[in-house]
Amino acid sequence: MADKQISLPAKLINGGIAGLIGVTCVFPIDLAKTRLQNQQNGQRLYTSMSDCLIKTIRSEGYFGMYRGAAVNLTLVTPEKAIKLAANDFFRYQLSKDGQKLTLFKEMLAGCGAGTCQVIVTTPMEMLKIQLQDAGRIAAQRKTLSGQAQLSGRGGAQPPVEPPAAPRPTATQLTRDLLRSHGIAGLYKGLGATLLRDVPFSIVYFPLFANLNQLGRPASGEKSPFYVSFLAGCVAGSAAAVAVNPCDVVKTRLQTLQRGVNEDTYSGFLDCARKILWNEGPTAFLKGAYCRALVIAPLFGIAQVVYFLGIAETLLGLPVQP
Repeated sequence: MADKQISLPAKLINGGIAGLIGVTCVFPIDLAKTRLQNQQNGQRLYTSMSDCLIKTIRSEGYFGMYRGAAVNLTLVTPEKAIKLAANDFFRYQLSKDGQKLTLFKEMLAGCGAGTCQVIVTTPMEMLKIQLQDAGRIAAQRKTLSGQAQLSGRGGAQPPVEPPAAPRPTATQLTRDLLRSHGIAGLYKGLGATLLRDVPFSIVYFPLFANLNQLGRPASGEKSPFYVSFLAGCVAGSAAAVAVNPCDVVKTRLQTLQRGVNEDTYSGFLDCARKILWNEGPTAFLKGAYCRALVIAPLFGIAQVVYFLGIAETLLGLPVQP
């Protein structure tokens, strides 16, 4: 049977609510993912996700784990809304002939959704990464400065801590990027973002739809609450790990401030080549488990909100089965 006509405002609201709840829950893990992906061989400050979070709390306080969260909370509503609503829209358009969607058409709808969302995702990720990684750069410089002072003084006197660099803000970063590069500055890494988000959506949406269908009652009613949540978690984590190599490259390309002796990159292929040559193939899996831990509940929550039809209830519209 064809997918039913959607209420676009309701889907946009549902996507926004899901994004806000999800980001609030998992943002510290996303921060650890960014810092783990950006650190290069020879300059490793963190050994694992837990080590990163513990050191972040010690050096930056509890709210240091939420650096960049304001950007995400501001832009995740349109980002998640566009992704979910676009997938619904393309599924509806591709099922107008009354036939059940084939796997290819489901993947095509996911491809369209992933392509649409980068309009918001790219600048959001660009700003978020700078704010998340600023603490790693500051900690690295502080460590190297302390080592240099101890070496120069033979360890006779305690090192004098260098003055802390001012923390960048999203507004300041946006202003600087627009002034120096125009609107293109906010879309640095657009190609890498497409190479991550389009395959992600191609994997995620068909996998979720089929997993969710497995738990649907024979009576034709909606899948139970827990089925939608688990299907979202499984599909999200599988898709996240599958595209993690592209996410590592995207994170490196979008990072403006480099640590001491860290590589710079001229483009996607140059970045992938240097990571492979200097750090080995396993570097492409940096932060993979963090990303899975972020995406699984994020999309599990999203699909629960989406399929419960919270916005439809608020707007007095019938909830689509």
